[in-house]
Amino acid sequence: MSYSTSPRRTGLPRTVLRWLQSLDLTFSPRHFRRDFSNGYLIAEIFSWYYPEDIQMHSFENGTSLPVKLSNWSQLGKFFAKRNLKPIRELIDGTIHCKPGAAEIFVQDIYTMLTNRRIKHIQNEEIDFTDRLYQEKLPMVARSTASKAIKSNIKLTEIMVEPNENKNRQKVRAIISMHMYRRLLEREQDPERFGIKPTLGARAIRRPSVLARSLSTTNLQREKAVPVPSASTEIRGKMGVHFKAIQVKQAERCPFDMNAKVEASSAHFKGL
Repeated sequence: MSYSTSPRRTGLPRTVLRWLQSLDLTFSPRHFRRDFSNGYLIAEIFSWYYPEDIQMHSFENGTSLPVKLSNWSQLGKFFAKRNLKPIRELIDGTIHCKPGAAEIFVQDIYTMLTNRRIKHIQNEEIDFTDRLYQEKLPMVARSTASKAIKSNIKLTEIMVEPNENKNRQKVRAIISMHMYRRLLEREQDPERFGIKPTLGARAIRRPSVLARSLSTTNLQREKAVPVPSASTEIRGKMGVHFKAIQVKQAERCPFDMNAKVEASSAHFKGL
């Protein structure tokens, strides 16, 4: 079983296929990535709706990169004139034969020209990398870093973009995505990569002294016995019964302030 390339994302909704057949194109597209990459069929589709703006004799049905750039340059001028705003990522993906880009772009053109919406394509995330394909593969068959760069960056992308810094950024983004995927694989299956647990992971976690004291105080509060009243019996640890006794104190004579004043005045008179 070969895992060298990602599977082709072919197949359009039946309504879109019927729409393409009704346009009576020069040839019926079979390999969407190859047939739509040069922009010739795209121009022919728009020529049915805007015949005064697109003349098919100015387009060439070729496979070389200069032919592709010439056709798409004319389409770019037409889009600007008619104020049509197709997604740039879809155009680049179609030019560089990214998997699934041509199909999504054709459906985007269908909604643009017919004002009809396709539910399942409007919610799709534009991602022309092989990320979803690699996630379906077993770990043994997944790409290496060099293979991921070759699969996700086409040669025509490097030829079209003369800026080396942008190409390096693309390569770094692919490598970082690949490293992140490998990190997830190590977390999911550490035994396969021979990863041993660290000393901290193998150590037994025991509660600290402070947490233990707090837990004991909470238990004591929960198990606290309510204070008995004066008439209830108290039972000791040895099984001896104790009974609370109420003691009444003797009544004291009320304190007479006037008598004390008279006694002190008589004492001073005697002196």
